[in-house]
Amino acid sequence: MAVAFFMESLDSTILNTAVPMIAGALKVPPLSMKSVLSSYTLSLAVFIPISSWIADRFGTRRVFSSAIAVFTLGSLLCGISNNIHFLVFCRILQGCGGAMRALSCHSIFYPSGV
Repeated sequence: MAVAFFMESLDSTILNTAVPMIAGALKVPPLSMKSVLSSYTLSLAVFIPISSWIADRFGTRRVFSSAIAVFTLGSLLCGISNNIHFLVFCRILQGCGGAMRALSCHSIFYPSGV
């Protein structure tokens, strides 16, 4: 659980400091990186309700394991992305994994819905 929290905390802060370097590597202006920054947060907000249904249907532990896998896959794809559009897609994938992780982690600690 602690590693999952660390992964999400690191992911949400590291991009802010690396925007100039990433923009330079992708050959885009730094201001065009706004979509990359906001896509993760927006996808978290969209996928939290969906992940609640998924956790009820398939079980919280299975969803938590899948969430870590989806988040890790999104992170790997972000690292190898070569254009801003693919990077935004990968950040959305990370947000989906992060939403599933956050909700299923809460359900594992508080199974009665407290």
